[in-house]
Formats: sequence, C-alpha cells, structure tokens
Amino acid sequence: MEHNMFCYQCQETAGCAGCTRVGVCGKTPDVAAMQDLLVYVTRGLAAVTTQLRAEGTAVDAQVNYLVTWNLFVTITNANFDKEAIVSRIRETLDVKQELLTLVMDSSALPEAAHWTAEESAFEAKAAQASVLSTEDEDIRSLRELITYGLKGLSAYSKHANALLREDGEVDAFLQRALAATLDDSLTADDLVALALETGKYGVSGMALLDKANTEAYGNPEITRVNIGVGKNPGILVSGHDLRDLELLLEQTQGTGVDVYTHSEMLPAHYYPVFKKYPNFVGNYGNAWWKQKEEFQQFNGPILMTTNCIVPPKDSYKDRLYTTGAAGYPGCTHIGEEKDFSALIELAKRCAPPTELERGEIIGGFAHAQVMALADKVVEAVKSGAIRKFVVMAGCDGRAKSRDYYTEFAKALPKDAVILTAGCAKYKYNKLDLGEIGGIPRVLDAGQCNDSYSLAVIALKLKEVFGLEDINDLPIVYNIAWYEQKAVIVLLSLLYLGVKNIHLGPTLPAFLSPNVSKVLVKRFGIAGIGTVEDDLALFFGEKKS
Repeated sequence: MEHNMFCYQCQETAGCAGCTRVGVCGKTPDVAAMQDLLVYVTRGLAAVTTQLRAEGTAVDAQVNYLVTWNLFVTITNANFDKEAIVSRIRETLDVKQELLTLVMDSSALPEAAHWTAEESAFEAKAAQASVLSTEDEDIRSLRELITYGLKGLSAYSKHANALLREDGEVDAFLQRALAATLDDSLTADDLVALALETGKYGVSGMALLDKANTEAYGNPEITRVNIGVGKNPGILVSGHDLRDLELLLEQTQGTGVDVYTHSEMLPAHYYPVFKKYPNFVGNYGNAWWKQKEEFQQFNGPILMTTNCIVPPKDSYKDRLYTTGAAGYPGCTHIGEEKDFSALIELAKRCAPPTELERGEIIGGFAHAQVMALADKVVEAVKSGAIRKFVVMAGCDGRAKSRDYYTEFAKALPKDAVILTAGCAKYKYNKLDLGEIGGIPRVLDAGQCNDSYSLAVIALKLKEVFGLEDINDLPIVYNIAWYEQKAVIVLLSLLYLGVKNIHLGPTLPAFLSPNVSKVLVKRFGIAGIGTVEDDLALFFGEKKS
C-alpha cells in the first residue's frame, strides 16, 4: 500500500495501526520523513562512536549530547519544524564524517555509518530509512520498541545534562543499543534481551535525573498548588524542563510578570528552591492536549520547553515560543542563550490570565517524602486501612477511552491509594477522593520521569515488609501510556521484575502479535477492560 508517511510510535496513532497520511499529532509527511532520516543518520553516528569506544578512543561529551538531542527532537509532539530537523541532519553527518577518520577499522560498520549526501538527496534516502524498511514484522517491532525506549531515555538524559549531570555509561549504552538496531544478525531473542537491558539503563537514566533535580532544587515536599489566577500579566511554562523554568523565574524578578506552570511542569511547585520566587504563583489548566482552549484564554506568552506541543491556533500562535528540542514553524525559537526578554516584554503588554478554575491541588510525594511518612504508610498497610496501592502513572491524551481512568479512580475501594506520576494524574487529581489516616488517596510523585520515585518506593516497601519478590507487594499497575518516555518507564519496570502491568487505553501498535505474546508470557503484560471487570480482577469486587 502506498503511504505518504508511516509512524506508529504514539498511542493515538491512526486506527491503532499507524499514521499514513498525516500524523494524528499534526506532523506532516515531509516532517515525518526528515525525522526518519534524522534517526537513521543518528544510528549511523552511534555505530561510529560504538566502534571508536571498542578501539579505545574516547568520545567527546558534545557528541553524546548531539545523539540524545537528536532523539529527543523526534519524540511525539516535540518538533514540527522541518528546517530545524534538516539542520540537525546536516550537523550529524558532518560530525559523523569527522569521527570516521578516527576509526581504525571501518570494514564492519553498517551502511548508515558511511552514508552522506547533499540535502537534495535527503528525501529519497528518508523513504528508504522509514520504519517499514525492516521487512520482518517481529524484528521491526523489537527494533522500534528499543528505539522508542532510547528516545525516552534521551529525553531524561537531556534534562540531566541541562543541570550539568551526565553518565558516560548511559551514553555509551544508548549509542551501542541504537547501533544494534542496524544489525541484521541479531535474532528476536537477542533484541528482547537488548530491550530489557534498555530498561536497566532506563533506571540509571532516571536515577541520574532524580539526583540532578534534587541536588539543584531540593527534595520535593508536600505542597498545595494554587490553580487560580492573579491580577498580574503572566507567562505560562509547559513541557518538562526545570532549568528553563529556573532561568525564566530569575529573569522575571521585579518585572511585574507572574509565572505559571502548565501540564507536566506542575511538579516544579513541589521543589523547595522554586518556592523562593514570589512571582511563581500557580498552575494553569490541565494536561497537554487541552492547550488549544487553555492557551487562548491565558492571554500572555507561552514557553514550550520540550515535547507536548499541539499545533497552535492562529489566535495565540504569535504568543507561543519554543526552546531546547521543541520547535514549531512560525513560532519564535529561543536559542541556547536562553534570553527570555522578548517573552517578558510581550507579557507586560498582555491582559492577565482568564480564570479557568479556583482552588488547590496537592502533590510532592516523591520517594524522599513518602519515605519520611514510611512509618505511617506501613502501619496503615499492616492494620488493613490501606489494602492496596494502585500505580496509575503515565500519560493523558485526547481519546475518549481515557475517561476510563477517571471512572476507575472514582470507583476504587476507599481503602486503595493511587500512586501517580506524569500527566495521567489530570484524569483524577482534582477529584475529592479523601484521605486514609491523613494520607491522601492520590500520591503524586511528579513528572513522568518521576516514575523512578514509584519504583524506589516499591523497592523500599519490599525491603520493609521483608518480601522476596516485588510482585508480592499490595501494588497493582494500571498505567496509561502515550509516547516514548512511557516506553522507557515500562522497560525499566520490566527490568526491575515487575509483572502483570496493565497498559491502556490500547496496547502499542508497534508490538507485533508475536512480540505481544512474548510480553504476555514472560511479564504478564495486559490491556485494560471495563472498570467493573478490572476492579473485580484487582480487588475481587464489583464497582459500587
């Protein structure tokens, strides 16, 4: 079948099969093609760096940053700017050609390591480098599973790098695994093993970012976040990058401009350092997919620091700025100098945000805070006050089927506590679900990368209760996924030995039937059912 493009890396891919005309995300075929080519040339670069390391030659940190940045650019909803992506292809080819001269034996390198061309040849090469270029469905499925996990890992590495933290072993593995997706000698079993190894380094990558964040901003603490608005003009920060937020807050001091978080930036309010800024006033709106309505009503400029861009309406497109790996044609991009003066001056001329809602939401239950409450938590479990924890981390999205998570949260037994991280929380974090002995029934650990906290909590509880197997804990996993950062979280949980994870609202389209069978057999991966059926499965009872 003739396709304009092919992409199935996110949960909302067309027909749960693949976007072939235009991306559900808004990605056009020409942008999709250049993203495919960027991944291809980055695989080639990774093959070169892996060979250099094998020969004993060190790889410069700037090359590591280039690889992670390239993969981050291709994550769903991150960058729609074709020219920016083409520029990265050219830079990657130049760096690769320079590094090739240092390789002592290039005979075993794949074609991608040697390929270079003028821009006029990019489109034709992109067609050859698409996802469908791997004909064997199962090999393709496993290669993409690994690649998407590496994209998620790259996102977390990039955030750590912004705070001057890096892990050379994670970088070396990322490049080795990316190069391995070009190796036709690897069997399905080899690739399953590599996927689990990707999960191992996913844990390391999330630990690195957790350390970077907490060393820079302190351990998250229980915090009530204002969801109303003030009387000053404001700037709205979306995405995930805490360093960008910090720089913006520094530059807005004394300007009369307030700063609000949106979507995955909400957890910034939990960090002690950010509380010192008097103009850091609250969170505006909900999950990323509602931004077309909410950005229009914000009235002031919006800064997109990472992925989660929805193609903007003309009514606010001139107020939408991007930075880092994010990009959208026609929107001003703030470069690495991070000079936000244009946003500040624009904000001063704008009306204050239109009020969407009033009140507060509570969060800040990362691992250090939960461990501070460990005695109370353990006692609640031992006494039977808490019967089970339900991990409902992950992503939110547009699909009506995601209302399942709201209804599931409402229907949970009163002795169940939700552990969450990521924007999936917006399905239930404004519900009044009450407390158990002073413990809120929704414990929000933070951003999607803070799923690491949920793993740390589980491992600590396993130790406290003297259990041999993490799966013996009173914890069930009912996770919503959307894009590639959720993939690295999943692989990390599998590496840690967690079984019987339920994924929804649909299983990934990139999992072939045979690969799905392997995941079901080895790890008990399953989809979601109805609220009633899943309550019966997890708790042995029907919806009340």
